[in-house]
Amino acid sequence: MSPYFDPILPPALPREVAPLQVIPLSSPDITQAEIDAVTAVLRTPHLSQGPELAAFEAALARYHGVRDAVAVSSGTAGLHLALLALGIGEGDEVIVPSFAFIAVANAVLQVRAAPVFAEIDPATLNVDPASVERAVTPRTRAILAVHTFGVPAEIDALRAIVSRHNLYLIEDACEAIGAQFGDHPNLRRVGSFGDLAVLGFYPNKQLTTGEGGAVLSRNPGHAARLRSLRSQGRVQKRMQLQQPAGNWLDNAEPGYNYRLSDIACALGRVQLSRIEEMLALRQAAAERYDALLRAIPVPGLELPPLTLPHRVISWFVYVVRLPEHIDRDRIQAAMARRGIATGRYFAPIHLQPALHSHAGAGPASLPLTESIALRTLALPCFNRIAASQQEAVAGALRDAIRSVT
Repeated sequence: MSPYFDPILPPALPREVAPLQVIPLSSPDITQAEIDAVTAVLRTPHLSQGPELAAFEAALARYHGVRDAVAVSSGTAGLHLALLALGIGEGDEVIVPSFAFIAVANAVLQVRAAPVFAEIDPATLNVDPASVERAVTPRTRAILAVHTFGVPAEIDALRAIVSRHNLYLIEDACEAIGAQFGDHPNLRRVGSFGDLAVLGFYPNKQLTTGEGGAVLSRNPGHAARLRSLRSQGRVQKRMQLQQPAGNWLDNAEPGYNYRLSDIACALGRVQLSRIEEMLALRQAAAERYDALLRAIPVPGLELPPLTLPHRVISWFVYVVRLPEHIDRDRIQAAMARRGIATGRYFAPIHLQPALHSHAGAGPASLPLTESIALRTLALPCFNRIAASQQEAVAGALRDAIRSVT
């Protein structure tokens, strides 16, 4: 089996030696305020499509400086609806990174378009604008730029490409809420640059609603279409003013059940009110890892940069690159035996079997993506990770690497 196709989990251990997990890869940060907000919703009749939905959407829009935020059931659902709202479909091409979660390709395939894979930049691990430019064809309709691991993509260069070729820019900010791009005084949060942008709120993210996501829009027409599509293509209320009461089942087009409950929105609203505190905790965790791992004399171990020009990083995960020729499976197994979870982020999408049957979707030749993907290892990183836990992770990584060299 190819090393790229394994799940993003530690290798399986024999039952008799599998330990209890001591340090998880991620852990949500839920306080009494979130619990109280969710409980309050449960005491009302508005469990879905109620006031918490509107409040959460308004707060997301304000935070990102955009006109509208449309909450949906997942980041993947948001990607799907974003493509539909922009009219992308059969015969079209969308340029995406291969070093990303497979949802970016799945969403393109779901609208019957073709994902075209571009190479990544070795410093940021985001899509390389030069590779994107080479991938543009007459069929290209959009660039789907992922802010990988919370590091903003090269927005200025990508915006220049979409302007030159009359394309759409979709930001996948599912891993990057709170990240910023630009220079003072023009520093802006990611999600505010593209025609549409997508957020994800799975429990491993900086902000969670359990399951959920959102699409950010600066265009009121796009926002109205997104709201219709997320709810079975339902005619929006403001379109029903001349209709008799009770016609809420009228549908403008085929749509989807991609709604997000008020329970989830209440959780998200309180989480968003704490976002700066949570991002600061993750920044501190990244800085501790940097200090700990720089003290490990392991030639070839590459750490993620703490800072990059024109960017403020939102730390979704902390991903190191193992020395070349190190067997990552053995490293993961050794750490798992000490109760430490790690993750393989990401397997190249263009090499995955799920893509082989789709014309235009691959395979491509992306040597940098393929080389780096074999070496990446995500270490436990979450808001409340203790310094002692990070010391244990660093020590286990040091010992594991020494044991295989």
